[in-house]
Amino acid sequence: MKLSVVLTTLPLFLGASTALAQEFDLLLKGGHVIDGKNRLSALRDVAIKNGRIALVAANVASSRALKTVDVSGLYVTPGLIDIHVHVYAGTGERGSYAGDNSVYPDGFTYRTGVTTVADAGSSGWRNFEDFKNRVIDRSRTRILAFLNVVGHGMRGGHFEQDMSDMDARPTGEMALKHKGVIVGIKTAHFGGPEWKPVDQALEAGRAAKIPVMVDFGRAYPERSLAELITSKFRPGDIFTHCYGGARGELIDGRVNPAILPAQKRGVIFDVGHGGGSFVFQTAVQAFKEGFYPNSISTDLHISSMNAGMKDMLNVMSKIMALGMTLDDVILRSTWNPAREVQHEELGHLSAGAIADVAVLRLERGRFGFVDQNGGRLDGDRKLSCEMTLRGGRVVYDLNGLSREPWDKMAPGARGGDPRWDGFAAPAGGGGTRKK
Repeated sequence: MKLSVVLTTLPLFLGASTALAQEFDLLLKGGHVIDGKNRLSALRDVAIKNGRIALVAANVASSRALKTVDVSGLYVTPGLIDIHVHVYAGTGERGSYAGDNSVYPDGFTYRTGVTTVADAGSSGWRNFEDFKNRVIDRSRTRILAFLNVVGHGMRGGHFEQDMSDMDARPTGEMALKHKGVIVGIKTAHFGGPEWKPVDQALEAGRAAKIPVMVDFGRAYPERSLAELITSKFRPGDIFTHCYGGARGELIDGRVNPAILPAQKRGVIFDVGHGGGSFVFQTAVQAFKEGFYPNSISTDLHISSMNAGMKDMLNVMSKIMALGMTLDDVILRSTWNPAREVQHEELGHLSAGAIADVAVLRLERGRFGFVDQNGGRLDGDRKLSCEMTLRGGRVVYDLNGLSREPWDKMAPGARGGDPRWDGFAAPAGGGGTRKK
């Protein structure tokens, strides 16, 4: 081999050997890590290898990683998990959550640090597989689902009031067929005094060994919130819209006396903010009496995203404005919901865990948070998302933290590497598909 060829190729060989010697694909350095499962809230570095968390420790040398990203001054958390969304879009059905009222998830998740969502009953056993083919299997966001006890799903109007279409047997069978993707049973929006929707949902939940989520519609004397959470619910079942105020959450201005004992027994109370299910009158009183949510979720749909809810980080910031600490807000947006939907491989940064990560900024200033009635609560802290990783790859980067200055790059060179960069993946989402 000629000397000129040796000299030309030597740097390539050296670069390859150096890359092989590095232990990690990506190192997030200098951030404040909050990991509720592992009771960690401290300055730590997070190292990632082959799409999984390899190491969380202080002062990890940058030389050990193919790529180091400086996240000093930011918070590093597990990818956020939103267990109440509506994402069965694309059917073209008007006025339906199995249609035009839903949104495609990828336009709303990564930019807010969310890596996993659970659709809350948009589909039932009759149309779940269409939802799976149309949205779940094509999305980069990890999508789980609560299956509606109504066979036609959340199509509005007479569909959700049709008790003849509330059948535990096919609902439970569909949940078992897609075990792990279907993570619960949902009943919602029923306007009558009968218990059939709840009873059928619970029967399906028992058959599939998964929880039930209830949007109670409205309360009746013969169908009360107290009876639901005391006599009907099992530990692990979920009452969503817990600060909605229209279902008996307050009685004579104070928290329903059945709520705190039910929560202590293991009943889950979920925010499920939505466009019409969160009022400060209820939430402020609840916090005064120590009634805090087990999980924080959005009830994302075409109306809530432009109203008081806006997005996951806005809801989390609103809960902080009510008095909850940042660490507790992160816990209720990561590890708690992961456990609630029986996916304990998610929601934490343990070694070996899937490297779904959110890098968040805590902004300080004057902010306003709005409820369903248009009332404002002022706050001085607000979360925003700087970067999101899905399966160890950067899939959202607001300010280019993971990028190189353009004038330091060779002409025509790409600034990423498929081992850490989701944008360098093949077209069609090959670098960020569900794992």
